[in-house]
Amino acid sequence: MPLVPLLPIFHRFNREFFSGSLVKGVTPLVSLRWSDGRLRNTAGFYRTRTNGFFQKSSEIVLSRPILEKMPQRALHSTLCHEMIHAWVDLVLKVHEVHGPNFYERMKLINSMQSQFEITIRHSFPIPRTSPKWRAICPACGLIVPYKRRMQGVACKACCDNRYGGKWHPSCLLDFVLFES
Repeated sequence: MPLVPLLPIFHRFNREFFSGSLVKGVTPLVSLRWSDGRLRNTAGFYRTRTNGFFQKSSEIVLSRPILEKMPQRALHSTLCHEMIHAWVDLVLKVHEVHGPNFYERMKLINSMQSQFEITIRHSFPIPRTSPKWRAICPACGLIVPYKRRMQGVACKACCDNRYGGKWHPSCLLDFVLFES
């Protein structure tokens, strides 16, 4: 499925499932966009940010790499899922992730139509990438795979056993590239 404009779908869903509450006048309360190609582990997300003047901005980002290969119902399901998050946050002004308000709206929307199904976790095929790094604890020798190199990460077991659970620089993990 080629990338489609998100705004017309958003407005249709807003009218049908949210009584128009996700817009003020004709302006959506949340911005919408396709990812730039880097969002490869999840189909989409909703987030809010506060700038230096305490103004809140909200955004729904959908994964171009995942959803452009899927049928249209996957796009609709993901967009509606993220719109429920926006509705709970911006309209109900409740801070929850997949709480009772989310579940109630999800069930209502699923009962109102049969073109797609909203779920908590999607089952889209997402290719898994192999870890590039091995993190090695110099104290106990524990080896943990990581997808990317991290700074300041310490061995939890060593910190717990030697320093009462407090982070300590002697427990910092050494990152080594996996051999290809």
